[in-house]
Amino acid sequence: MTGASAEASALVLGIETSCDETGAGLVEVFGDGRVRLVADVVASSVEQHARFGGVVPEIASRAHLEALTPTVRRALDDAGCRLRDVDAIAVTAGPGLAGALMVGVAAAKAYAAAADKPLYGVNHLAGHVAVDALEHGPLPKPCLALLVSGGHTQLLLVEDVASSVREIGSTIDDAAGEAYDKVARLLDLPYPGGPPIDRLARAAGAAARDSIAFPRGLTGPRDSRHDFSFSGLKTAVARWVEGRRAAGEPVDVASVAASFQEAVADVLTAKAVRAAAELGVDTLVVSGGVAANSRLGELAAERCARAGIRLRVPPPRLCTDNGAMIAALGAHLVAAGAPPSAPGFGADPALPVGTVVVE
Repeated sequence: MTGASAEASALVLGIETSCDETGAGLVEVFGDGRVRLVADVVASSVEQHARFGGVVPEIASRAHLEALTPTVRRALDDAGCRLRDVDAIAVTAGPGLAGALMVGVAAAKAYAAAADKPLYGVNHLAGHVAVDALEHGPLPKPCLALLVSGGHTQLLLVEDVASSVREIGSTIDDAAGEAYDKVARLLDLPYPGGPPIDRLARAAGAAARDSIAFPRGLTGPRDSRHDFSFSGLKTAVARWVEGRRAAGEPVDVASVAASFQEAVADVLTAKAVRAAAELGVDTLVVSGGVAANSRLGELAAERCARAGIRLRVPPPRLCTDNGAMIAALGAHLVAAGAPPSAPGFGADPALPVGTVVVE
């Protein structure tokens, strides 16, 4: 960044390879901290994993190897710039699949060395929060984030996305996205399970949401107020479906989908809104792949409105894994004057959410 004025800006390249999407994004950050999306390109290997019903790490790593260079090149082309025009590079250092992360980290180090640019190894989860600034402007300090994806279901207190992200609640078993995939497989629906279940639930209508009384995990008076559990819900769906099939009775797949989805959205939104109220935080950011779910968005909007809490949800294309979110987090770090990561940093599949940038 060439100065402290609002007009001065820096261009940050973000690289994401934590799971099955190869992402490259470019974000411009201004002297006053504002960020602007310049380019965002994603190459997904989801179709290669579909026949296995889940992500196969070895396939994901090979797909990243094949897609990363063309994806970065296209992002630079879309932005009308070259690597030498970039002021800093950010890459997902964790959490995620070990092999997939290594591909991205190794490539980012090569780009940074070749162009002599500072490199930030950043936290994938914090990136999911930072990306909202591209749609709705600067993040309030503090805000509460509900991160819901295939591998993560967490409540995060974000005092400053560049330096202070603290987990206050998490799933103790399956993440919400995992539960969607497992229920979809049980109902003979395609992978990933979120979109087909959502479509069936919408088609079934509001009346189907309570047609089957599925349980709400960890909502009893003695249960953890901020943690989540979806394993029991998944088991309850399986027993209901298996019981119908054993009795030779038809399974109304749409009603199962709607009732299951309502149970998930009910717990997620109730706990998130209650936590925001208890912490005195007036803004809730919902992000991650499951944030694109229609019922989750509707119920969150209703409950936030009643509680006087502002709801911010990035557009669906920014909710799923992408390079723009990593570039956005890198842009926040550049704006904050954070030092780059040391040259020898490595990928960390279990990187804790409190580590926004590795040293």
